[in-house]
Amino acid sequence: MELHQLRCFIVVAQELHFGHAAQQMNMLPSALGRYIKLLEEELGTRLLSRSTRNVSLTPHGKIFLEEAQRIVTLSDELLERFQNISRINAGRLRIGAIDSAAVGLIPHILHIFCDNNPGIEIQIMEDKTTKLLPRLKSGRLDLIFIRPMEQMDESLETYFLFYEDIVLAVADTHKLATLKEIHIDNLLDVPLIVPERKIRPHSHDLTLKLFEHTTFKPRLIQMADEKQTIINMVAADLGAAIMPRWVSRMSIPHVKFIPLAKEYENIRKKLPIAAVWIKDSRDEARDKMLVILKNELAKIAEAY
Repeated sequence: MELHQLRCFIVVAQELHFGHAAQQMNMLPSALGRYIKLLEEELGTRLLSRSTRNVSLTPHGKIFLEEAQRIVTLSDELLERFQNISRINAGRLRIGAIDSAAVGLIPHILHIFCDNNPGIEIQIMEDKTTKLLPRLKSGRLDLIFIRPMEQMDESLETYFLFYEDIVLAVADTHKLATLKEIHIDNLLDVPLIVPERKIRPHSHDLTLKLFEHTTFKPRLIQMADEKQTIINMVAADLGAAIMPRWVSRMSIPHVKFIPLAKEYENIRKKLPIAAVWIKDSRDEARDKMLVILKNELAKIAEAY
């Protein structure tokens, strides 16, 4: 049963004349008659009594007319509601981003976007992946840049961007500060500051993954969840921290950032960044932003 069938039946029920109803629907009377017949066959009951001169509603037809009108009215109201939302959002783009994306990716594409679309208002929210996903699904954000989960919601469209490089942050007085690159054996008995897993699962698992094939366990200390706080802890020589390379741009004195040895490049896959939006949704401003993102992606990825 389709909405178009319901609309056809409602017009026939109101006109009680197939010819007049067909004119309103811009259809041939024979085609309109087939729609009504198929509807009756699907319902398993007669809705209209037909004679050579008259068309009238059966008792079931009268009941069905009320329900059909209610359904069509609700459908029209729903359509109008979301068309209004679309018109309101046409001049606005609400973006959510994790800290990694907010530092380099967002400013890069935003500069180009604003030059090309000066009339569109931009709203940006920085938060964790676990906070941004519900806001996207509830319609409070239009586009988010996050760490994608292994299994993403089927209602979402996910566009992978890149993996981030990884460094070890240590105090400049630390015994490891003179090294050119870090091997996991260098971290024996080195306290590592990690965020709580339920707060930052990717960052927490990143550190553990490095020790997957070692003969010793890492010394983990959970002192802070925010990167700024973690770096300050490192500066105070309370421990080292495995972090995304972009953190090295933060102006923090007394901290040295050392790259991991090439043999650990696969660990980068623990720090993916993806663009995510609602699947099959229409948003002109968002789509313009995505075009810019795809065009600039190679340049952006080099900074990470």
